[in-house]
Amino acid sequence: MITRLLVANRGEIARRVFATCRRLGIETVAVHADADAASPFVREADLAVRLPGDAPAETYLRGDLLVDAAVRTGADAVHPGYGFLSESADFARAVLDAGLTWVGPAPESIEAMGSKVRAKDLIRRAGVPVLDAPPRPTESDLPLLVKASAGGGGRGMRVVRSLGELAEAVRSAEAEARSAFGDGRVFLEPYVEHARHVEVQVVGHRGGVLLLGERDCSVQRRHQKVVEESPAPALSEATRAALHEAALAAAGAIDYRGAGTVEFLYDSDADRFYFLEMNTRLQVEHPVTELVHGVDLVELQLAVAEGRSPDPRTVGETYGHAVEVRLYAEDPAADWQPQSGLLTRVEIPGVDVEFDLLNRPGLRLDSGVETGSLVSTHYDAMLAKVIAWAPTREQALRRLASALRRARLHGVVTNRDLLVEILEDPAFVAGGVGTAFLTEREPRPPRPDADAAVAAALALAEHDRAARTVQQGIPVAWRNVPSGPQVTRLSGSSAPGGAGTAPRADDPVEVEWWGGRDGYAVEGLTVVAASPTDVTLEREGVETTYDVAVCRAAVDVDWAGGHAAYRLVPRFPGPAAAVPSGSLVSPMPGTVVSVAVEAGQPVEAGQPVLVLEAMKMQHTVSAPGAGTVSRLDVRPGSQVAAGEVLAVVSTGSTGSTGAPGPTDAQAPTDEQTPTDEQTPTDEETQ
Repeated sequence: MITRLLVANRGEIARRVFATCRRLGIETVAVHADADAASPFVREADLAVRLPGDAPAETYLRGDLLVDAAVRTGADAVHPGYGFLSESADFARAVLDAGLTWVGPAPESIEAMGSKVRAKDLIRRAGVPVLDAPPRPTESDLPLLVKASAGGGGRGMRVVRSLGELAEAVRSAEAEARSAFGDGRVFLEPYVEHARHVEVQVVGHRGGVLLLGERDCSVQRRHQKVVEESPAPALSEATRAALHEAALAAAGAIDYRGAGTVEFLYDSDADRFYFLEMNTRLQVEHPVTELVHGVDLVELQLAVAEGRSPDPRTVGETYGHAVEVRLYAEDPAADWQPQSGLLTRVEIPGVDVEFDLLNRPGLRLDSGVETGSLVSTHYDAMLAKVIAWAPTREQALRRLASALRRARLHGVVTNRDLLVEILEDPAFVAGGVGTAFLTEREPRPPRPDADAAVAAALALAEHDRAARTVQQGIPVAWRNVPSGPQVTRLSGSSAPGGAGTAPRADDPVEVEWWGGRDGYAVEGLTVVAASPTDVTLEREGVETTYDVAVCRAAVDVDWAGGHAAYRLVPRFPGPAAAVPSGSLVSPMPGTVVSVAVEAGQPVEAGQPVLVLEAMKMQHTVSAPGAGTVSRLDVRPGSQVAAGEVLAVVSTGSTGSTGAPGPTDAQAPTDEQTPTDEQTPTDEETQ
């Protein structure tokens, strides 16, 4: 019997495992890097052990430190979560050698499926179709996919559309895979342009293999899943049954024990599927299976680890439909650029955090963050998963979209607005979209609301009034003689749906308003009510109430039609805001991986200057125009902050400009890799 469990992971998966342990009466142990010291998962554990450092290589990837933490705290079992060392046979053996229970499959099973190349050979012998690339590819074999043999989550993957790209694609994929997984081996396979990703959940035990249906995970960006659902829509029952049989054959081929997922690429045009890989762990998207089947997959993992077969009574009947979206700290409008910073507000009305799996909550939140959490650059950009269950797919989609629209997500840019667009897109609602869906769809045109800036300005005025220590009874902006209007200058923008509208330095907004004994006046509007947190405006007989949050110079405005993020522009900007013309500034905090140029070297427009690594992805910073590298401030290994000048490309002009915004001509071109849509692979490496 497991009495005390250490989770060798972080964030939302650690909290997820702890939730089941609390229900079962099992004590919990967290391990944490310094960057995670104040994270919710650390607070929720019964015991916690610090892993000195921040980088995964110093902390969550140190199997020796994790085993030592388990022994020192008296834990008798280790759960690896997903990512990091969850699919490391060596770590599993180290846990077992220490006399601890490993909550996962046997090390031999992990090894059999850990290398995608070896796994394909094994599955081929089991009679399951696989994708094979020719040993000497020609133009007729294109497009091809360069794919890391270890790990997943989109790291170490490149799409090749001409043979001239192959060598560089292999080199960059090897470098990224080596950085993410410590294993730079890659291989080739055919790239299927319009395919779906369908995967099957299995739980192997002494009595056989329990099959828990399939999931569709086809909506992806940069090889990473964005939306998942169960059961998979638009599948014939014959195809569904064939997928299930293939998954059982794959699990049976290695006498698999524990929770695992067999992933397939489904060509809907030809009605054929191919084995991709088997993930020997719990998947990120496991909640949709839990809600549809009324089962706790972590509880089943623990039962198998204790040598018990799952009790059939714990597995409910398949009922309804579940959809999950991954909420990322990233800006889809800026080429999916990861974001970092302080989350000043995280609220999703209607979600059930302490959910009862067996009673199928309508809305469920699996989150690693909360209000006040710091989004670090050291780990994956996923903040949370929001999951909806309903008797029908249409009801689940509507429920989830509504919850996301009403969410309050402040402090960093997120993909929330894009998620709402996906859930309401007619093609997605119809079912059966492929992995290229996000690149082929037409984005929803923005619907800016200029009145949101008015609400921000009036809330700022009310906020200042509330902060007065004297003369609080005097109306805001009151004058005893006629005067001109007050002018509030903001930087930012507004758009429907979410916090995907980061403040832009080059997008100024000026709001003119009057104050006095009779309240506020704004041309064309009636100010019905105003406070530091709520402003109601009437335009042409229609009232709209804006929810406003002021945090120092930042102002977030939410309303029924969307969200806007602003910053108050100082009246007298400081000289530190100026940077040399031609500056390449860091788009985010990160580490310089490589530098491709030298000071004094001529460069062409778009030529790579250096590569940054942040949130486990690599980003190429390129020259904004032709010129000469007149200044180079960094070298490989340098830690840089967002907005820091990395280099200057001079074109013969002199002088300085204000700090460039993301769309400024002098700002760096950020070519986040990998650069193509991807056929699916496994989950984040955290």
